[in-house]
Amino acid sequence: MKKWWSFVLVGACALAWASSFTVDARQSRPQLLDENGAPVFKVDPFWPKPLPNRWSMQQVTGIHVDHEDHIWFLNRAAAAEGDEIGGDGTPPRIDCCVRGPEVVELDQDGKVVRAWGGPGYHPLWPTALQTVIADRQGFVWVGGTAPQDSILKFTRDGKFVWDFGHRPPPGAQLPENNQQTDVLVSKGRFQLDEVAREIYIINWKRVLVYDMDTGAFKRGWGGHGMPLSEVSNDPIPPYKWSGAPPPPEKNFVPDLHFLEISRDRRVYIGERGQNRIQVFTTDGKWLQDFEVAANTPARGEGCGGLNNPKLPPCGTTYKLAISRDEPQKYLYVADGTNNRVWILDRQSGKTLGSFGGNGRYAGQLHWINAIAIDSTGNLYTGEVEHAKRIQKFEPVMK
Repeated sequence: MKKWWSFVLVGACALAWASSFTVDARQSRPQLLDENGAPVFKVDPFWPKPLPNRWSMQQVTGIHVDHEDHIWFLNRAAAAEGDEIGGDGTPPRIDCCVRGPEVVELDQDGKVVRAWGGPGYHPLWPTALQTVIADRQGFVWVGGTAPQDSILKFTRDGKFVWDFGHRPPPGAQLPENNQQTDVLVSKGRFQLDEVAREIYIINWKRVLVYDMDTGAFKRGWGGHGMPLSEVSNDPIPPYKWSGAPPPPEKNFVPDLHFLEISRDRRVYIGERGQNRIQVFTTDGKWLQDFEVAANTPARGEGCGGLNNPKLPPCGTTYKLAISRDEPQKYLYVADGTNNRVWILDRQSGKTLGSFGGNGRYAGQLHWINAIAIDSTGNLYTGEVEHAKRIQKFEPVMK
């Protein structure tokens, strides 16, 4: 009997060692690069698993991968159609779906771990959901872009903790004022700096930085590092597109669509109205500009949007993911106009390649509006309008 147990134990250890060796070997293999030096990806058409409880998949406006490599996404149901949420009642009216929670956590297999939130979940629940971030301390931050939306802090299980506030009076029509920092009309596009315990918010033509624990204002700046006092409150004029990039502009050009911070403390701000990324230090010193598909129409004539789908949207810098290798060599830019993910060299800003393309088949993209990356290099994308899905793109290894 002892010999039999010894054989089983040795065999199990050998299998575990072999499995560990296989994983280590796979992880040590370099990622395949194309002829221009861009990393190559392939879509996993079977990820994620279907949502449970007949929940419908809705507009994915935000994605975040946390320190456990769990994927959090916003399942914004503001544009839900009747056949997507018409399965309520007893018996169900149709053999389909019901409205599900708006904050969803997935594990690496694409299975739901937690899900909560939505209209009525909390009196201050955002109506125009845009961003979700799960921090290392075990809290989840959710923000929306409507005037009465703000940034709310919850536990991972959905228990309310804190409200950032800074709302305007209900119903107030506030003119653009880039010098005002106590009241904000739009707070939904934000980023956390857990190193410095700060919240970065982008709106109008500026970036504002607040204390992450108290909500107190700390600093801010405009395009190319200009002081807030110099930021223009006048609209950036449209331009007549002729196949060329937008005209030069020192101010930030709305809409500002993302802010990400790299490990070496560089701040990347995406200007969808200028097809541009501006790069700063955390103190607001301007470092460089990157252009992304610069010849794409960015604003003005011929631009559509969710409210005018008969015309194509405008601008290229919707969302950004920074690669997770040690030097963070690549920037992955989600472009909801060309429906591509552009791959940029992070130091030079040179565009190396892209993947995607307009469509609804697996691996194609339609109104991509979210992107995130995990510790092993898998990219996750989210789509709005009528696509309403999340996709996983795996790195192709040599």
